[in-house]
Amino acid sequence: MKVREIFKDKSIVGSPVLHFVKLVVIMMVMWLLLSGKFEAKFLIYGIGTALIGAYICLPLMILDGVSGEKKYFAFNFNPVKLLGYLIWLAWQLILANIEVAKAVVSPVLQIGPQVVKFRVNMDNPMALTMLANSITLTPGTVTMNVTDDGIYEVHALTDGTANGIIAGDMQVKVAKLFNEDTNFEILEVVPEGANDVFNEMKKDAEEKEEVR
Repeated sequence: MKVREIFKDKSIVGSPVLHFVKLVVIMMVMWLLLSGKFEAKFLIYGIGTALIGAYICLPLMILDGVSGEKKYFAFNFNPVKLLGYLIWLAWQLILANIEVAKAVVSPVLQIGPQVVKFRVNMDNPMALTMLANSITLTPGTVTMNVTDDGIYEVHALTDGTANGIIAGDMQVKVAKLFNEDTNFEILEVVPEGANDVFNEMKKDAEEKEEVR
């Protein structure tokens, strides 16, 4: 898609002109951070480079929605909301680390591997990607698969991490960040039953604890 076509495309969510300005600002900030130069001539070079770079890269930043009816700018989110989400996510990382650490160091294994399947109603591919990566980044959970219709398969190491996915706080916060539908549906929770190796390890640990 050519840049001229983008400015006329009514299927793009938000203003294409505003998206272009945002991309210029992002590239200008990157220029300043990398160059560390604030003299007038370097600022002029930076603005010129940012304008040209944004013009060339804008088509790459426009993503087709899952439904195919809408298109989204990759950075079309509120920076303040993003900062709030990242702070919340950092706190979740701390809590999940504590949860997993307790399960691992316990004399009796406290882990309970299970797979949680759920569906979200988000059309923005950036929202779907953000959610998948946030889940994987959080200790104790890994996104194994995401289908085109928004079904996630998540492996959870403990009951606590699985309950976090079932509660849906992360799904709702990511949806709000991208102004998407906050509704989600838990489809299935598959317990660890098929993991015979783990069952044997857990049984041996429990027997050793009883002997002590």
